[in-house]
Amino acid sequence: MAIIYVAVNLVTDIVYHYLDPRIRLQDTHGRQKRRKRVVWGGQREVSVKPVRSTTWNAPASDSDHITVRAQKIRKDYTKIRLIVFLILVGILLLIAAFAAHITPYDPYAQDLSQALLAPGDGHFLGTDRYGRDMLSRVIMGSQTTVYASLLLVLIIVIVGMIVGVICGWKGGKLDTVLMRISDVFLAFPGMVFAIAVAGVLAGGLMNAVVALAAISWPKFARLARSQVLAIRGLPYIQAAKLAGSGTGKIIWKHILPNITGPIIVTAVLEIGTMIMELAGLSFLGLGATPPLAEWGSMMSNGRSMLQTCPWVVLAPGAAIFITVVLFNLLGDTVRDVMDPRRR
Repeated sequence: MAIIYVAVNLVTDIVYHYLDPRIRLQDTHGRQKRRKRVVWGGQREVSVKPVRSTTWNAPASDSDHITVRAQKIRKDYTKIRLIVFLILVGILLLIAAFAAHITPYDPYAQDLSQALLAPGDGHFLGTDRYGRDMLSRVIMGSQTTVYASLLLVLIIVIVGMIVGVICGWKGGKLDTVLMRISDVFLAFPGMVFAIAVAGVLAGGLMNAVVALAAISWPKFARLARSQVLAIRGLPYIQAAKLAGSGTGKIIWKHILPNITGPIIVTAVLEIGTMIMELAGLSFLGLGATPPLAEWGSMMSNGRSMLQTCPWVVLAPGAAIFITVVLFNLLGDTVRDVMDPRRR
């Protein structure tokens, strides 16, 4: 699991760096660079910035036109990336939704005569120690892992936003108490705390979801609180108060629409993290239990055969890797689209 985590971060950074239009346009269209003039005679190199015209009616230079064009290309390219990643994520969600109808074999049917078959024509990804088709179990595992992670993110977003909005709007002792509680959760390493909570709850997929939700909500609570603190003193909020609007109406119509942007971006990025952590708990035996098809549990069941039958571990590991990278790239693209400084 640690290898998958490192590989996910590395590939995400490389792909996003390659797809970032700001980097690709910097040298071809980009911004004016410093021109360097070398002075001989023992003196050091001097950097000279290009002088911009100060005339009021000075015509736009070629570099200004190129910059505008580069910004337009960047904006269009970001939208294309968003559409592509949304389509890929949509395909993944459809596969998870109809997993029971598209699997080539019954993912839970055992046939010991077909145990540990290598990938081939009959079984594209091979079979496990009980003769179950690995491709069918990976497809069925997408339903368990992905939708459990989506449910988990939904829970922590709702809880975090409720706590954060209340703290940011009300302030006072309630804010102090709730933020100190969140500090306690944030003081511990998240996965260690989740293992402890899941161990107390005696394992199981839903108990793993509860354990991760219990330690993950403070991130969204602090984010929502900071957004509310930033806008609650703005003129339009004060005008709504003077107009006689109640607290609920102000929060619903003026506060929530203006804080959802950062929340959405963080939530999309958090999906990949939750997939990794949920699979990690299952790998340790504190999440989904056999025979339920779940990627982390499948890796745990096959780890003793990694050297002799590597496909038993590589198939669910590759599924985790691809899914997490896809959600991370989608989150980065959503951030670019919703960030006004990048428009």
